[in-house]
Amino acid sequence: MALKEVIAIVKPFVAERVLESLRHAPLEACAVREVKGFGRQKNYLDEYGESEFSNAFLPKVEIQLWIEDARLEEVLACITEAARTGRMGDGKILVLPAAEAWRGPTESGPASG
Repeated sequence: MALKEVIAIVKPFVAERVLESLRHAPLEACAVREVKGFGRQKNYLDEYGESEFSNAFLPKVEIQLWIEDARLEEVLACITEAARTGRMGDGKILVLPAAEAWRGPTESGPASG
């Protein structure tokens, strides 16, 4: 089974919406973490003035998924539909090949499905 790793970096207020849209998606595994960073909007950080976000990283949520190659387009559609606000800073989606997947330490050998 060929897998892809999908990393979606989204605004915190849309993270729950994205996760809800993925509830019935064909995922092999999922991890979620709070992160900080910026993309092209870095030039606009000054809009925050002297607030705690001035010249700092912005809060984001990273959703990391592992899915079968054949289901990639379906999962990407779920993420983009749920995360899109139409404003700068909606986030990024990265798709990477997953070279190999192993189950937990109680099993030996690669995961077969």
